[in-house]
Amino acid sequence: MFANSMSAIAGPCLCQGLQGSLRLSGLEGSRRRARVAVAAEAGGGEDGEGRGGKGRGGSKGSAQLERWARARRIRSGRMGEGRKGESSVAEAVKVVKEAPVSMVPDYESDEEEDEVHGKGVYMISDGTGWTADHAVQAALGQFEHCLVDQRCSVNTYLFSQINEVDRLMEIIRQAAQEEALVFYTLADPHMAEAAQKACEMLHVPHINILGPITDALESHLGMSPSGIPRGAPGRKTALSKQYFKRIEAVEFTIRQDDGALPKNIINADIVLTGVSRTSKTPLSTYMAQKGYKVANVPLVLGIDPPKELFEVDQDKVFALTINPSYLKSIRIARALTLGMVGDGRTKYSDMEHIRKELDYSRQLFIENPRWPVVEVTGKAIEETAAVILRIYHERRSKHHMPRISRRY
Repeated sequence: MFANSMSAIAGPCLCQGLQGSLRLSGLEGSRRRARVAVAAEAGGGEDGEGRGGKGRGGSKGSAQLERWARARRIRSGRMGEGRKGESSVAEAVKVVKEAPVSMVPDYESDEEEDEVHGKGVYMISDGTGWTADHAVQAALGQFEHCLVDQRCSVNTYLFSQINEVDRLMEIIRQAAQEEALVFYTLADPHMAEAAQKACEMLHVPHINILGPITDALESHLGMSPSGIPRGAPGRKTALSKQYFKRIEAVEFTIRQDDGALPKNIINADIVLTGVSRTSKTPLSTYMAQKGYKVANVPLVLGIDPPKELFEVDQDKVFALTINPSYLKSIRIARALTLGMVGDGRTKYSDMEHIRKELDYSRQLFIENPRWPVVEVTGKAIEETAAVILRIYHERRSKHHMPRISRRY
């Protein structure tokens, strides 16, 4: 997933052109009426040609380009030039509510495209979108049994830095058109209220991820939240010790990557070791962002590890292992990017060589029983890091229930 850009081709556009004025006939249900209202309002009136170009006669290519263009306009805040970002929540929601229901976009749905796109999940944030993205990804992990074979295909769309009501309304209208599920993390209570009302009017299923947590903290602390998004001009964040600790950790970890400067290993908080392609560098970088100084030492068949690996506090060392077949597939992909496949000069992705490497590393792990052996096969970086950090803090905690502590 990625901030401020879509994880797949944007869904059907709201602003397809209208060929004349079409009256609704036989529509059943308020949901259908709301979808039609949204499409009509976005279409720009009863002109022979709307903003989307030609209606039913337009080519699929033109329609696709228009959908891409609309997605870019929404993300960049250039939608609805006639309405300024200063418009109130009430005015913006009124636009949604009073949109005419007598018109419908004159274009045929592309069943082939719908099959490719699957179900839509929108994530809207007034910040980076990290919270919403990770929450949704964690929940989607519970549906891997059907996602893996596309029995429940899902596309997620992340909209970050959404700080204007007009942009928020455009996104929700598009979500209604696509029958998408909406998650939002909006610190500004007025923005959150606007999102809720618009979703209710358009019958869009929605979840306010941040709201219940903020309400619970407000009750627990006896203080009102500021309602100012993180990174907003009016919000001042002091440069804390934690900030400088993170900077120092990142700089240290970069210097210690791939066995560099072994004499500095003693200064690391965590030391990772394992054969090539066991995620040592990504894990190191991820944990460094959390303020941990991490060094990683590669294990190479036929080459002794640096003596510092055995001299450092052994409670800091974590051994990484992986399934040989899984490792082979990773190394083949890596070799392809380096142009190493088929040149006959390397055994990098040879299964027999991989097994020898893993046997060598396994024997080393047995000889050093204080090193926790962490399995990385099929795990996300965050999952593996969570295991390592849990063990790290368990070994240093004086509490009967180990936990990771942080003071604000």
